[in-house]
Amino acid sequence: MNLKDAFRFQNKLQSHITDALAILSRDENITKVETTYLRHKVMPEAQNETVVEEPETEYADRITDIITFLLYLMEEKEKLSAAIRKAKSSLDIDMDSEISLNVSRQLLASTLQRMCDLRSSEKIIPNGGSGFRFNVDGNQVTYKCDIKRVTTINYDRNAIHKAFQKLSRQADEVSAKIDLCMVTSVVNYQPPFSVNDSFAATFEGFTEVAGN
Repeated sequence: MNLKDAFRFQNKLQSHITDALAILSRDENITKVETTYLRHKVMPEAQNETVVEEPETEYADRITDIITFLLYLMEEKEKLSAAIRKAKSSLDIDMDSEISLNVSRQLLASTLQRMCDLRSSEKIIPNGGSGFRFNVDGNQVTYKCDIKRVTTINYDRNAIHKAFQKLSRQADEVSAKIDLCMVTSVVNYQPPFSVNDSFAATFEGFTEVAGN
């Protein structure tokens, strides 16, 4: 498989692990609760009644198998992680570093693009200003006046645009190189089940093989 498929299967393993942990996290699945109504104590002629609470999921009576399955998934994840690490080490680029750098490049390019799109502007705001003056009687009163707000950019737009183009081009080139590595790389790992299998199907398949 290539790195793209390896990452997809890695996500599938983690999804199954999360589902298994969710089952084990419910006390209703890992404990058995019986409630006995001690009716005979208050009514000699009555019989005590015991009620067993229904389990949370259909796996409640297979908890040991779930744990075994979970450990198996962890082993597979370790194998796949090692295979991915080995495949990455054979690449011409440091994929993890380049992915991280490209995120920074794209974030910076987005900021620069916004600066390139920013324009100087002039706006009249009616009654946006106020002040004090003396009226004919000599009393101090407030007054309103329009204000003109002028916004101008305080940077070299051409320099910003040039930097934006350079970053965008570099980010695109690195993205293309990463995409190529994802599909041409070789990960030495054989998936033990289909990436499209549900948790139930994978678990049943595992228990059948383990039982033989």
